[in-house]
Order: sequence, then C-alpha cells, then structure tokens
Amino acid sequence: MIRHADTVRTRIFQFPATARGAAEYHATLQVEDDTLPYEDQLQAILEAYADAADGKTVLLRRFFLSDPANQAARLEERLARLPAAATSVIGQSPLNGTKIAAWVYAVSGGQWRDGVFSHNGYKHIWLGGRTSGEEGSEAQMAALFREYDAALAEKGMDVAGNCLRTWIFVRDVDTHYGGVVKGRRDYFNGIGLTPQTHFIASTGIAGYSADPHSLVQMDTCATAGLQPEQIRYLHAYDHLSPTALYGVTFERGTAVTYGDRTHVLISGTASIDSAGQVVHVGDPVKQTGRLLENVGALLSEAGAGFGDITYSIVYLRDTADYRRVRETFARLCPGLDPVYVLAPVCRPAWLVEMECYAITPAGNPAYAAF
Repeated sequence: MIRHADTVRTRIFQFPATARGAAEYHATLQVEDDTLPYEDQLQAILEAYADAADGKTVLLRRFFLSDPANQAARLEERLARLPAAATSVIGQSPLNGTKIAAWVYAVSGGQWRDGVFSHNGYKHIWLGGRTSGEEGSEAQMAALFREYDAALAEKGMDVAGNCLRTWIFVRDVDTHYGGVVKGRRDYFNGIGLTPQTHFIASTGIAGYSADPHSLVQMDTCATAGLQPEQIRYLHAYDHLSPTALYGVTFERGTAVTYGDRTHVLISGTASIDSAGQVVHVGDPVKQTGRLLENVGALLSEAGAGFGDITYSIVYLRDTADYRRVRETFARLCPGLDPVYVLAPVCRPAWLVEMECYAITPAGNPAYAAF
C-alpha cells in the first residue's frame, strides 16, 4: 500500500496566530515517485492534502496536472467528498516527471461561510477555476472579469476596489495571450483602472483546463475592509519597467499591511530590465539569476526577503531546462523548494518565470489584525 508520507514531499509554511490575528498556512505537495500510476499519485496527494488541511479552513487549493483531459474528472470526483473550498485544476505538468502536485492556502480562526472568510472586520474571498463560454480569448477574458465583478457585487465588493491578485491561465499562450491582454486592458479602462490609478497583481501564464473550448481560466483573491493606505503597490523601477510600458496592465507586486503582519503578493516575474526588455536571451541559467534579482528587489521594497516566502512556483517554457534551473535556484536560494511546472511565459524569449507570496510580522497597530 502506498503511503503518502513515503512518496509526497510536503512543505508547510505557518504564520502563527497572534493575539488577535488568525493563523495562516501555505502548503505545497509534490509527489516524488514518478513510477506510480496516476491513481496512486492522486491517492497520495489527497492523503497529504487531508493532513495539511486538518483543523483548518482551506481558502484555495490548486492542483497542477500533467493531462487534465484524462485526470481532472477523477480528481474532482474525489474532491467533491471533501469540505468545500475554492478549487483550481490546471494543466501545468510538474517538471519532476510526476502527474500531480498541489498548492494549498488555509487559515484557522475567524468564520468561514458561503465562500467568505471573515475576521476582525475583513472579508476575504478566494475563487478558483473560473472559465467562460465566450468565443475567443479576448471575449473570454472580458467575460471572466464581468462575471467576477458580479460575484463580488453580491458580497458588497468590486474588482477595482477589492481584488488584490489574479492568476490568468492561457491555453497556447503564444497564440492567445494577445487577446487576453486586450480583453483585460479594455475591461480595466471601463472600470477606471489605468496607469494613473493602479492595476492588480497577477500571473499570466500558459495553462489549460480539461475543456478544450476554454482558452482562459482565472483564479482570484479579494479583500473587503481594508483602508486605502493599507495597500501599497510595488515597482522596483531600478530593476523592472512599468508594465504599461509594453501594453500590459498588472502590478509587479502588492503589499497589504494589517495590524499584525504584512502580506506581499509578487506577480509572475521574469528576466526583464527597467526598459521592459528581456535580459539574457537564450540562457535559462542567467535568466534565473536575473529574475531572482528582480523578485528580491520587489520583496525588499515591501520590507521582506526570501526567508519570508510562504510558497513559490517556477514556470518553465522548456522541460530540457529543468535540471539547470532547479540547480540554480538551489545554489542561489537554498531552502526555497519551489513547485516547478511546465508553462511557457507570455513572451517566447522568457524561458523561466517565478511567482511567490510572502508574509512578514511587520504590521501597523493602527489597523486591525488579519
């Protein structure tokens, strides 16, 4: 009998509960035995998930699959037996040769009801796996934001004022990303999000669902109850350009300060310079070094460092680069232990991208605790 403890590497970051704040947990689950059939890998991952989620409220669970068309239905059937949570199932093959990996975000304390986690006057809503039936990536992207805005409106929220982070997964990113960019930019213009106001931290990357007609899938998080001064957008202009410089509309990162901690949401970050140009074209090792330099600059702007990272995901365009990129991460950031998946970045010349989330204990007592 396969035991998950023998075949799943579980990494759990815990930010403990404070005097008034809830505890937070980020867990990454990675199968290590690539010889196991999918059913055994699924069983092992779900056992590890049950352990990681025990006694907690799961706000988002994302599963990375190597072949959603053949794997997603069985996973979703098993998840339906578990307590509800926002769920994302995405076609991004784990690069260690296995069939499934997962990232889980959970909390303890507070109240969870009807998809909303409430505590200390804040309301947090995480949504996952949202798709659209429209034709074309531009129309699907716009429809996803319209539908998301409508869902938030039911909770007294909206995209412009409350959404903190999106993940946008694009089928055949080299073909369909242009439509995603236009659909998002036009929608943002319509709700007043411009270079003169702000955008939203985001990862836009290759990924696909089991539905062949779905060109775009989106995961999101939003929070109500924040004062405007609790939110700070991260730029690191000496390292990275404004995204609007090359026509896209997202923030490089967002820092959210609570009374007892600060959340740092780092968008998908690649080897780019302050003029918006790709750095180290054709060299995945040097691109890895530059993206880590860029991520470090964004973290530093928020008063955080690599030791504060709660989870990280590394996206590669080419499986042949996996060993060298993994070795470079191990050398430059030992102990980080990202999830590595196959997912081309929005520009073909970018060979590697990273996203991460960090939490620091540097809060501001003028605000309520998380």
